[in-house]
Amino acid sequence: MKGLDKMTAIHDIRRQMIITLHETPGIGWHAIHKALNHQLWQKSFWSLDDLLAIGLRQNQAQSIVGRNTGRPWIESEGLSESVGRVNAVVLTPYDPEYPRALREIAQPPWVLYARGRLELLQRPGIAVVGTRVPTAYGRHSATELVQELSAAGLTVVSGLARGIDSKAHEAALFGKGGTIAVLPTPIDTCYPSENLSLFHKIAEHGLLITETPIGTPLHPGQFPLRNRIIAGLTIGTVVVEGAKRSGSLITAQHALEMNRELFAIPGPISSPKSEGPNDLIKRGEAKLISGVSDIIDELNWLPAALDVYAGMDAAGSSEPAKNEALLTDEERKIIAFLRDQPLSINELHELSAIPFGHLNSVLLNLCIKRKIELQPGSIYMAL
Repeated sequence: MKGLDKMTAIHDIRRQMIITLHETPGIGWHAIHKALNHQLWQKSFWSLDDLLAIGLRQNQAQSIVGRNTGRPWIESEGLSESVGRVNAVVLTPYDPEYPRALREIAQPPWVLYARGRLELLQRPGIAVVGTRVPTAYGRHSATELVQELSAAGLTVVSGLARGIDSKAHEAALFGKGGTIAVLPTPIDTCYPSENLSLFHKIAEHGLLITETPIGTPLHPGQFPLRNRIIAGLTIGTVVVEGAKRSGSLITAQHALEMNRELFAIPGPISSPKSEGPNDLIKRGEAKLISGVSDIIDELNWLPAALDVYAGMDAAGSSEPAKNEALLTDEERKIIAFLRDQPLSINELHELSAIPFGHLNSVLLNLCIKRKIELQPGSIYMAL
């Protein structure tokens, strides 16, 4: 087998293994990680002893063996056939379409089910989240901000919930940047049901994504998992309205833990709906904003990235222009290091002396410009 053909075969088998395990009840993120670390895809048949030997629990091993029903797993058929029936696709971190931003988080989803415009996964995105029962002020603020964000070319990401999420999707749907809805449910299921019309519009004109396999019943634990994807998929999160213990504040916490930017729209001190964003601003965790210009001022690398995508849109191309003149001195320095060898962000931090938070933005910008690529294991390499 030729080298390229062999690499393709390994990719396909490893990918199928990930999907098989992800869609097996009782198998979580760490179990899949163990299977990958032990290169379990190289085995054509998994015995119970094989699975126990890599550190899986008895019930997990039995669940996997039971699913395979004694056949070599690489010959199993019908993986995610139901996904194709709803015009969706399956992505793993080893697929080029998998979003670069998600590769950077501590536990990126092993599998994403996606339906719609996959190219939106590669554009700079801003999350907009808030209460399910907004005030008139909250609805107006969210709509006005999102229209500005989308007009500037930023993709707006939210969770298809009632209230602020819905307003964000509606305001961005037909804008330049488009919108991504991250679902807690499977890709064929809309929650809440009242958003079914919006769900279908996003599938047609935007993008729906989820890590929940088809056929999985909805349970409360899926919502914080959804919120982590919203935060991880974007360069920053905006909180519009929300109580101190609301789901939007969980998304905000994820953004902070991921070293992503956090913004908040202030509200009246007398409004319980504004307690969440006001408190984030008061504690210095979120930057106060009133419009898209405040976000762009904070992310000084963003205009250049948006210019790249504006050029792509004008040319009708799927590849960013590789024009060295668009690079900053810091970006050229990083590329020079990576041309010698692939490096982690910690190694780049030591070599470049660029502050860690700013370095993260530089690396994300270079990924957007397709100058570098984040590989599995959080290693960057030059393209």
